[in-house]
Amino acid sequence: MPVDDSRWEIARRDPGAALRPHLSGAVEGWRQLHGEPAAMREVPFPGVPVIFNLGDPWGVEDPGAGPARRDSFVAGLHTSPTIVHAAATWECIELRLTPLGAHTILGLPMHELSNRTLDSVELLPGVDELTDRLHASPSWDERFDLVESFLTRRLVEARPAAPGVEWAWRRLRETGGRATIRGLADELGWSHRRLIARFREQIGLTPKAAARVLRFDRAVHALASTRAGELAEIAYECGYFDQAHLNRDFRELAGTTPTAYLQSRAA
Repeated sequence: MPVDDSRWEIARRDPGAALRPHLSGAVEGWRQLHGEPAAMREVPFPGVPVIFNLGDPWGVEDPGAGPARRDSFVAGLHTSPTIVHAAATWECIELRLTPLGAHTILGLPMHELSNRTLDSVELLPGVDELTDRLHASPSWDERFDLVESFLTRRLVEARPAAPGVEWAWRRLRETGGRATIRGLADELGWSHRRLIARFREQIGLTPKAAARVLRFDRAVHALASTRAGELAEIAYECGYFDQAHLNRDFRELAGTTPTAYLQSRAA
């Protein structure tokens, strides 16, 4: 589907049944046909992006780090913004794994990825061969088939997520990050220390930090569909103490204010 006077092309497809529980949305194909080099501010969200690159490399600035050139890459959960530098033309396939889906498919402790972006070749054996086949495929549908087949094969021998962590993560998501850590631990019959350790292993962040990202993500989506003058209402609906609390989280997680973030997205 061409958009923006054919400068962009995007294709989407919902994942198949095997992958659906492990992804937070559709598999997407992106192509910028012509444009200008750009720096994009990517703010924290409760998912793990996976990029299969089909064009020029990206420049990725993780929190506290300078820009690094990345081809295909995976990024863990973040608690600070990431700046991504794109070339004038680029092409890729993007999908967003759930944290537990990423833990299952990647098979590594997720805290090793927190606030980091790593080349896919370090995490997904065979990704170079996959990328070659993606380049040679003429259609987005064929490319999506290849990506789904590649990831589904990794599920065959993967260890499933721990039921306790799966339940606690679902409760946090259902409550928009409002469920208390004490309440989660008590319902599971776990100590705080055990809950924190299992969360870091399978989600990538502590329960408190994960709840903060969930609350922030809810505010980001609310902000996208409202006006800056309604920030106090957004703060209340998303579980912040007040607007000052919302502003503080935006400065720390997005590196800017809610109003400035809204204006940048509208530009």
